[in-house]
Amino acid sequence: MQPLLIPKTSLAKPGEVERRWYVVDATGMIVGRLAAEIARILMGKHKPIYTPHVDTGDYVIVVNAEKVVFTGKKLTTKMYKRYTGYPGGLRETPAREMLARKPEEVIRLAVRRMLPKNRLARRQLQKLKVYAGPDHPHAAQKPEPLTFEHCRAHGPED
Repeated sequence: MQPLLIPKTSLAKPGEVERRWYVVDATGMIVGRLAAEIARILMGKHKPIYTPHVDTGDYVIVVNAEKVVFTGKKLTTKMYKRYTGYPGGLRETPAREMLARKPEEVIRLAVRRMLPKNRLARRQLQKLKVYAGPDHPHAAQKPEPLTFEHCRAHGPED
């Protein structure tokens, strides 16, 4: 009787992962849908060598973060909460104010909350670069443009 030939599963090793740079224009994109796609690329799920316990993801540069869109009434009802560490120190900021003051933080928080909650996610989040305007200092890395048409907002925005 011949032994069964079982194909071996290959696992990516941290040293042999090839990283690429992508640039995403967030103008008119819906925050949650955009964040889900960015998180997918940061984790490396778009690559055939994806391994859950190895950081196989690529770098993502997001420009025009100030021009993202919230759907429905989220712009007025959504609250960003943070805790100072002191009694009575819960601070709430409405989404409209957060988008006006720190548009980079809106995207960074949305992506962060879509990554797994572990040490690997903290390393993956470091590969996310977010800028409020159209300029970024990563031209030397020759980032490739990336488009997500299904993330675009259609119709009237609030």
